[in-house]
Amino acid sequence: MPSKDHVLSPSATQAYYDRFGKKQDSQGFYEDPALNDLVAHASFQGSRCVFEFGCGTGKFAARLLEKHLSPSASYFGCDISPVMIGLAKRRLELYGERVQVGLSDGAVRFPLPEHSVDRVVSNYVLDLLSEVDIESFFSESRRVMVPGGKVCIASLTRGVNVPSRIVSSLWMSVFRLNPAIVGGCRPIHVDAFVNPREWRVVHRRVVTPFGVPSEVLILEMKGAANNGP
Repeated sequence: MPSKDHVLSPSATQAYYDRFGKKQDSQGFYEDPALNDLVAHASFQGSRCVFEFGCGTGKFAARLLEKHLSPSASYFGCDISPVMIGLAKRRLELYGERVQVGLSDGAVRFPLPEHSVDRVVSNYVLDLLSEVDIESFFSESRRVMVPGGKVCIASLTRGVNVPSRIVSSLWMSVFRLNPAIVGGCRPIHVDAFVNPREWRVVHRRVVTPFGVPSEVLILEMKGAANNGP
C-alpha cells in the first residue's frame, strides 16, 4: 500500500469529483456486483439510521431507501464534492425529511453525535484515503455506532485470480505514476485495518467483475463504543 503522501489531497479529490459528476454512475459495471453482495449480507431491513461516508450521486442511498430500508428509517450522507452533493440532493428529494445530505470538508470526522447510527456505509471511498485516514474512519465509526451496529464497506482491492491480479497491478502502476488518472483510487486490503478486539467480521468476499477486484466487508461492532473520536 502506498504511503499517505501518495494519495490525492482533499482539494484535489474535490476538484476531480466535481469534474467527474454524473459520470460516477458509469462505474456500475464493476461496482454493482460488489454492492449487490453488500446489500445481501448487511441486513439493512433492520436498520433505523444509516450514515454513508462518501454518498456520491446518491445512487446507493436511493437503492436503500426504495428497496431495503423500512419507511421509518433515516439516512444521512456526506461527500467532499459540492457537485456530487447537488446530484444526491436532487435524486433523494422525494424522500423528504428522512434524508439529510451534507458537504464534508475533507476531514475524516463524521458530523454525528455519539451512538447515533446502526449502519455506517462507505463504498469506494477508503481506497482514496491515506492509511491514517482509514484508521480514523474506523475510530469514527466506533464513536457514532450503537452497540451491535455494522460497518458496510466496498473497496477496490488486490486481485485474487489471474485476470484480477493483472488489472489491480496495472491500476496500481497508473496510481503510482499519477493518482489523478484513476481518480485517486488504488487497490487496498481494508481488512488489514480492522482491529479484531473492536470488530467482528460478519462477511468478507472479493468479487472480480470484468477483472476489477472489489473487497466487500461487513463488520459488527463489539462492546460499547469509545467516548471520543
